[in-house]
Amino acid sequence: MVAVVSSLMVLLLAEVLMEGATGLIPEVGRRKYSDSGRQSPQQSESFLNEFELRLLSMFGLKRKPAPGKHAVVPQYMVDLYRMHSANGDHSTRRPKSMGKHAERAASKANTIRSFHHEESMEALASLKGKTTQQFYFNLTSVPEEELITSAELRIYRDQVRGIPPPSNSSNSTTAAGFHRINIYEIFGGPKTHSGEPLVRLLDTRLVQDSLSRWESFDVSPAVSQWTTGKGQNHGFMVEVHHPEDRGVNSEHTQSRTRHVRVSRSLHQDQDSWSQARPLLVTYGHDGRGDSVLHTREKRQAAVRKQRRKHQHKASCKRHALYVDFSDVGWNEWIVAPPGYRAFYCHGDCPFPLADHLNSTNHAIVQTLVNSVNSNIPRACCVPTDLSPISLLYLDEYEKVILKNYQDMVVEGCGCR
Repeated sequence: MVAVVSSLMVLLLAEVLMEGATGLIPEVGRRKYSDSGRQSPQQSESFLNEFELRLLSMFGLKRKPAPGKHAVVPQYMVDLYRMHSANGDHSTRRPKSMGKHAERAASKANTIRSFHHEESMEALASLKGKTTQQFYFNLTSVPEEELITSAELRIYRDQVRGIPPPSNSSNSTTAAGFHRINIYEIFGGPKTHSGEPLVRLLDTRLVQDSLSRWESFDVSPAVSQWTTGKGQNHGFMVEVHHPEDRGVNSEHTQSRTRHVRVSRSLHQDQDSWSQARPLLVTYGHDGRGDSVLHTREKRQAAVRKQRRKHQHKASCKRHALYVDFSDVGWNEWIVAPPGYRAFYCHGDCPFPLADHLNSTNHAIVQTLVNSVNSNIPRACCVPTDLSPISLLYLDEYEKVILKNYQDMVVEGCGCR
């Protein structure tokens, strides 16, 4: 029943758009809306507002997002969307910078969220042999019912040019040509005797200076506790250990401290800072059904299975229906896709019901009774198989979210 209601709501959305896109819905739907639309302008506007609120609620939103002109969509989130909406195209693989723990988490999640840190709360310090950066991510927009199963902190680092080749030093932490990056969770309360905050190590990595790439760190333990209320969010500390500077001039020394882009003040190219700044990505599930983010190969197989060559024109079958988000102004906050093929079911369920109509025993009995008693209606042509779509959008707080919504596309129709 829930699947049918969701599908009908999508069809209604298309019907509401009739005046701006007359080719969007079939004639039968256009007549239904016209017959029910004999209302005053005030009533019509009230109906549309209420309808939009219900749709937004279905999407888990309290109000229509209105992102500002400077809202940034991280390229990583775009890459994840493309991976999950690959339409069976095996050439679209997971992003190269995606960590293994994140890949496993994404396979079990139906919601992926991204967060930029609050720059006004960052704290930068340079000590002998290392640079530390404290920064905070505001996670209050994560709904209480959403279970965060994994989280990754992503940091971009530039290649450091002109440094000596790696040595055979046994001290790998400060070996020339390498940096050690440690990620800590910050605890509240008193600081250590040296004035540094109390922390616990979450992840660490030895990275090579000669490469420019994103590094992914597993911060799941901290984020899981923060979002479930078992711990207080005081942010992270990124600690970068620099290699020994012997035989390297001051220009190269300065470039070393700048090659990990954890702060705007350490980033020389201001134009690209919006895409190079640190990013926290959470993977979770909202508890609605079992569907998770995945490629559409299964959907395409279902479509091929449902196609029948010898159907009567008036018989129950799937018809084309495209929902264009720009027609309702939703393209302002929905990044991708611009719209989607929702389809709808329409047609007769005549007696006797043919095999290709995918009927239930109850529908067969009901149709049989209808043939002798017209007071009993025929079985109805309804969706029997629906599939999800993935939406990449900005929410009310300008946070970028990749979410899977179930029962949005009709894959098969039948008499029920």
